[in-house]
Amino acid sequence: MTPAQSFLTDLLSKADIRVNGSRPWDIQVRDERLFPRVLAKRNLALGEGYMRGWWECERVDEFIHRVLHSGVANRVHGGWKLLLRALPALLINQQTKRRSRQVALKHYDLGNDLFQAFLDPHMQYSCADFRSTDQLNAAQEAKMRLLCEKLELRPGLRLLDIGCGWGGLARFAAANYGCEVVGVNISRQQITFARQFCEGLPVEIRECDYRNLNEQFDRVVSVGMFEHVGPRNYDTYMRAVAHCLKPDGVFVLQTIGSNVSKKGCDPWITQYIFPNGNLPGTSLLARAAEPHFVMEDWQNLGPHYDRTLLCWLENFRSAWPRLKERYGETFRRMWEYYLQSCAGCFRARDIQLWQVVFTPKGAPQPTYCRSA
Repeated sequence: MTPAQSFLTDLLSKADIRVNGSRPWDIQVRDERLFPRVLAKRNLALGEGYMRGWWECERVDEFIHRVLHSGVANRVHGGWKLLLRALPALLINQQTKRRSRQVALKHYDLGNDLFQAFLDPHMQYSCADFRSTDQLNAAQEAKMRLLCEKLELRPGLRLLDIGCGWGGLARFAAANYGCEVVGVNISRQQITFARQFCEGLPVEIRECDYRNLNEQFDRVVSVGMFEHVGPRNYDTYMRAVAHCLKPDGVFVLQTIGSNVSKKGCDPWITQYIFPNGNLPGTSLLARAAEPHFVMEDWQNLGPHYDRTLLCWLENFRSAWPRLKERYGETFRRMWEYYLQSCAGCFRARDIQLWQVVFTPKGAPQPTYCRSA
C-alpha cells in the first residue's frame, strides 16, 4: 500500500467509509492513481476520477455527505497546482460582461432536450419546496407560489425576472397572478425556449445582461442567478436592482449560499459544470445589499435542495437511454456525479439555499413578512 493510499484509507475510515467496502457509501477503487491525485488536487481529482471510472460508489451522495459532515475533507490541503487554479478568482473579475456568457455556453446551452429530460414541467432548475408534498412537480409549484406571495404579486404590477431561465416562473406568475413580466437572460437556448413557453401571456423575454437594465418595475425576482454574479460585482448587481425597483417595490432573491464568505468555488464544479461561479456568504451578501435595501426576511430552504437533486437524478437516469447517443458515457458519469455530490453537500449543511426579501428604504414591509 502506497503512502497516499494508506493516508486516504485511514482518513476515510474516520468518516465510516471503507475503501473497497460493501456498504452503499463505501468506494471501490478501480485505479490506484486516484490516491496521489486526490492528495494533490483534492475534490477536483475526486470528480475527475469518477468521470474516468477510477472509482465507483453506489451512493455518491452519501459518500460526499459523510466526507463533509465528518470534517475529514479539511485534512487534505492539495498542492501548489491547486492553488494556482484558485488565483484567477482572487485576482481578476471573472464575471465581466464579456466573460458572463461562458457559463451559458458551457452549461445552460448544452441542450434543452437534456434539461427537459430531468426537470419538472415548469422547467424549474432551482430548489423546490417539499414542505407540503412528496412530488417534485407539486414541490416546484409550491416554491413558485412562495416566491409570488413574498413578492405580493397582483394584476397590474410589472415584474422583472433577472436570469429567467426557461421562463417557468415568469409563465406561472403571469398566468396565476395576472401581472406583466419581463425576463432577462443571456442563454440563447433558454431564451428561445422561454419565448415559446410563455407565448400568449403578458411575458417578454429579452436577451440582456442585468447591468444594461434601465427602467423601473414594481417587483424584482432573481432565482439561481446570483451564483453567477461574482463577489466583485455584488455591489453592481444590488445597485442595478435598486435602480430598477420602484420606491414601494419588493425584491426577492433566491440563491445558493456558502457558510463561509470566500472568492472562488469548488474546483471540479468550476471546471466541468459552472465556470466562474461563486457562492455568496452571508456577510458579503448583506454588505452588498446594505446601502440599497432593508432586509425584511431571510429563509433557509437548504435541506429541500438535497431532495430536489435526488429527484433530478432519478429523472436523469430514467431518461438516459434516449440521451446517451448524443451526450456519451463520460457526460453521464459527470452529470450523475454533479447531482449526487451537490446533494451530499446540502445534506451535510455545507451549503445553503436562501430566499431573501428586500424592500427599498422606507417602503412598507410586505404582508408576508409582518408579524401576526
